[in-house]
Amino acid sequence: MNYCIIGNGVAATAAVEAIRELDEEGRITVVSAEPYPVYSRPLITYLLSGKVDEADMLCRDEGFYQRKKVDLIMKRAVSIDTEEREVLLEDGGKVPFDKLLIATGGKPFVPEISGLDKEGVFTFTTWDDAKQISEMVEQVSHALVVGGGMIGLKATESLVQLGVKVTVVELADRVLSAVFDPEASSIMEEHLRSFGVDIITENSVEEIAGDARVKKAILRDGREVECEMVIIAIGVRPNLDLVKDTGIDVNRGIVVDSHMETSIKGIFAAGDVAEAFDMLNRDKRPIPVWPSAYRQGRIAGYNMAGSTAEYTGGFSQNSIEVLGLPTISLGITNPNGGGYEVLKKRISDKEYKKIVLMDDTIVGAIFIGCIDRAGIITGLIRDGINVKSFKKALLDDDFGFVTFPKELRMEKLR
Repeated sequence: MNYCIIGNGVAATAAVEAIRELDEEGRITVVSAEPYPVYSRPLITYLLSGKVDEADMLCRDEGFYQRKKVDLIMKRAVSIDTEEREVLLEDGGKVPFDKLLIATGGKPFVPEISGLDKEGVFTFTTWDDAKQISEMVEQVSHALVVGGGMIGLKATESLVQLGVKVTVVELADRVLSAVFDPEASSIMEEHLRSFGVDIITENSVEEIAGDARVKKAILRDGREVECEMVIIAIGVRPNLDLVKDTGIDVNRGIVVDSHMETSIKGIFAAGDVAEAFDMLNRDKRPIPVWPSAYRQGRIAGYNMAGSTAEYTGGFSQNSIEVLGLPTISLGITNPNGGGYEVLKKRISDKEYKKIVLMDDTIVGAIFIGCIDRAGIITGLIRDGINVKSFKKALLDDDFGFVTFPKELRMEKLR
């Protein structure tokens, strides 16, 4: 059996491990556009700020590919021939496959802005991005970050820790609007301002000005922000370049069934590129978070190797610490429509909890500052537990396993 995996992130790695549990002899080829073994993308912010070194970036040790008998090809895949069952590489080489996994992840969304070609303009999603920013950052006194989402705020954190003045420009009316509610966003904004970060909301960058290098950014409302660096961190979109004109069904991402198989038999997709089942919103959508990517990769790997494993769904799980302020958001944090119940608790200036329920089951949560109970809430969401009998205790500081009804405790102990 010839297995080919395009991509070398967490979904791809999970698939390799799952395949090898069931098939020790089939040929596995991993095609990666990046010149690195599998690494932790969330750690690029810490690499930039100097908190970790390059060895810390790796998710698996150097012997991983040899032990798993994987041929790792560090070249870009340029097309998929679904009829001939081949992946074409940038150098003209071809990789035949019986089973294919597309795990190409996401790619940065870069809006049309005049001056993007100037020296000092970067995206911030890869190891190479962190390296390139690091090579220039000593020459920078003021940077502008376009985007107040998770990527943008982690870039902001790294730059602040390196002594750079940062201005964040966000199109929405607040930072982290996709994963926080207004109160949580306000806490984060005040925290950032305490470190000297300027935040400009409901605005966008129209032009990046300068000669060869960045000198300033001109905003939609005419304001000018002098800066030597611009980081585009609006977010990522599923990287669908390879599936154009292949006949593989695509919507917001690559459409897959519960086995992570696409519309073409024997071709699978997993991770940020896939549109899989969201168990809370009850629809299919890309869920660009590590836990979902790993689970999807394992399910795909098992099924590529002949099993019938099912992906029962995932949900948004975001953990981000910004300049010492830990936060976690889960599932539906900004509920629309009727039927939702919301519990909130503001503990201090930098501590906040929120639980969102539907029919006495938890469908969303926000934790800021006090995150030690978030793991328990995550489990209750994942298992769809009815919390009616202990709902009033969910926001208590000592909420935990002992709060559960006896029958639920016994079930968890089985």
